[in-house]
This record gives sequence, structure tokens and C-alpha cells, in this order.
Amino acid sequence: MSMNILVAYDGSDLSKKAVEEAKEQVKLAEDAIVHVVTVISNGGPTVNAALARAFMDDLAEEARPAIHEIYKDLEADGIACETEVLIDYSFRNPGSKVIEYAKEKEIDLIVLGSRGLGGVGRFLLGSVSTQIVHQSACKVLVVK
Repeated sequence: MSMNILVAYDGSDLSKKAVEEAKEQVKLAEDAIVHVVTVISNGGPTVNAALARAFMDDLAEEARPAIHEIYKDLEADGIACETEVLIDYSFRNPGSKVIEYAKEKEIDLIVLGSRGLGGVGRFLLGSVSTQIVHQSACKVLVVK
């Protein structure tokens, strides 16, 4: 039976540890696919929604090379992988987008850092990991 593992990645040290933990989890599954996602979301209030969207699009472009490097690393290790930069224009907590992705892709396990602050902006903050732990329909592994 195949296993879908989702890693929430933001470039922080804890999200890098989450990728390494996902590699360990793959060893426990017969046939696993690792999904690595970065969520780009507005970090706060804005007076110009169009400008905020353009800024988020720019952040997404900046995030793509790092996600691609993770893809190449996992593939080199023989691990099936999908990567995606998700943009949440709804200005919600990024955890909502992670939970939606997990449902769509029938994820069995979400691996994420307890807190994060990466090069692509705020993504995994305490409130995000808390939301995912409490609202996810699948297992969640929080890395510290």
C-alpha cells in the first residue's frame, strides 16, 4: 500500500529537519511519495490587495528554486516526490492551505516544523502548526 507524506517547507532549519524526517518515514513504508509544499500567504493586513498579490507572486518565484533542489535531492535518493509552491490569496492562516492540499492528495502523514521563519517569508509559525495538528484529518508529526 502506498503512503503519501506531506512536508510543509519554508526554508527554516526546522522545515529542513522535516524533510530529513520524511526521508526516514519513507524507509518505514513500502511505497511512499513525498509531497513538499511551500505556502505563500499574506503576512498581515494590506491596503492594496493587487499589490499584495503581486508581492506573493514574487515570493512564490523566489521559493521555486529551493523546492526544486529538494525535489532533485529526494529523487537522487530514489524517493518519489512531488513539489509545489501554493499561493493562498485568501489571506488565511497558511495551515488552511496545507490542510486542503492534504485532503486533495489523500495525504497519510504531514511532517512539519514546530515553528519556522524562512527565506521565503513567514510560513510555519506556531499558530500554523497548531492549526494543522488540530484540524488535519491525517497523522501529523511535528519536528522540533
